[in-house]
Amino acid sequence: MLSRDEAERLLADQRERTLARLTVLTGEHAGFVEASLDSNADDEHDPEGATIAFERSQVDSLITQAREQLRAIEAAHARLDAGTWGTCEVCGEPIADGRLEVRPTATRCIRHA
Repeated sequence: MLSRDEAERLLADQRERTLARLTVLTGEHAGFVEASLDSNADDEHDPEGATIAFERSQVDSLITQAREQLRAIEAAHARLDAGTWGTCEVCGEPIADGRLEVRPTATRCIRHA
């Protein structure tokens, strides 16, 4: 079983990566919004490819996912404090260390995932 220090390190690393991704995505989203404000083009009928609206929607979706990941990290911290981190919420058995190393926010063992 992973130690508390290892668990905290895994969660901190994942949080740092998620925050960095969120920063980049938020900047991209702002760029799409700014581009659409300054444009008179009919981007919905652009034969050249994806529209600004489509791109903005895609980035918005990724931002939502990153924010959900941050909530999952906070929930994992709460489980760590409660002493339930690393325990499957379905069967109560320990979650394999390998799974937790890859996905420290996991709430279920591989069998119940």
